[in-house]
Amino acid sequence: MKTLKIFFFLLLASQMLNATKITDVANIVGVRDNHLIGYSLVVGLKKTGDGTTSLFTLQSIANMLKAMNIDMAATDIKSKNVAAVIVTAKLNPFAKQGDKFDLTVSSIGDAKSIEGGTLLMTPLKGVDGKIYGLGQGPVSIGGKNSRGAGSASHPTAGLIYGGGLVEREINIDLYHQEYATLSLRESNMKNSVSLQKSINKFYNTQVAVAMDPRTVKLKKPDNKSMIEFLAEVQDIDMLYTPKKKIIINERTGTVIAGVGIEIKPIVMTHGDITIKINEQTNITAPEGSMNVDSDLVIGLNENEIYTKKGTTTVANLVRSLQKLGATPKDIISILETMKSAGSISAELEVI
Repeated sequence: MKTLKIFFFLLLASQMLNATKITDVANIVGVRDNHLIGYSLVVGLKKTGDGTTSLFTLQSIANMLKAMNIDMAATDIKSKNVAAVIVTAKLNPFAKQGDKFDLTVSSIGDAKSIEGGTLLMTPLKGVDGKIYGLGQGPVSIGGKNSRGAGSASHPTAGLIYGGGLVEREINIDLYHQEYATLSLRESNMKNSVSLQKSINKFYNTQVAVAMDPRTVKLKKPDNKSMIEFLAEVQDIDMLYTPKKKIIINERTGTVIAGVGIEIKPIVMTHGDITIKINEQTNITAPEGSMNVDSDLVIGLNENEIYTKKGTTTVANLVRSLQKLGATPKDIISILETMKSAGSISAELEVI
């Protein structure tokens, strides 16, 4: 018969508010990146390109040669030095003609690698089908980068730094507008009202109105341009209630949770693990208990966990489970069950 591991925790409620700048939690509606996409060929590969089974690649090569007055049937092309790719990019707001931007190049055929290849001139279109940029240049494949594309172990995707050129501008006329709209990145009525109050207090007049849990409408003061007004608004401090969230990486077992995410009283069993969380104010650990760190004490039988500060948080629980040998799968299952039971109010995301 398996031995039950019992965790005793103590609970204490708390509420946290953070002061933050408006620019960190809200966007200006209409001022955003625009996604571009295009189809093209990467040439100059060392026989690592698409094979003869990728018929669309062979047809693309034939079409390209035909445009250069070389008439050749797709079935006659045997080259493996070419790969068909999809090119994606982000066009920044207010980008002007001639500005450069980065490209992400991804193989769509059966190429083994596009390392060392060169992307041919690629029209990049927006969702409306219009061409907003052109892309071309050598493909770079190195270690994993901050943009998430390309790595030595995944050589069928890469980057071209500064390989895109803006051909068509996206017109955003802020200067002549009398009104603007802010959109909170997370829906929250309290934060929406706080945003409204912070702006109106700064200008000592009613220039902001909360329309819903995410939207705040602004009216430009008469003595300022819209650009000056928005620059000031973005720099205003406001009281912000952050959304409670727990992120779990199932592969590595990493758990990221805010310090203040608490667990309400609950008794549950998972396999041979039983968790009991009580609401108490008198914190007493038995004699002979072993200190683990500033917050946790392991009891005499190594199956009891006490929190010194009287507060049971997700961080306390996860550290305790890890110290007692629980697997990432166990931790995920326990947290999901607590979430379903209403013991954890934070949003749970498994990646």
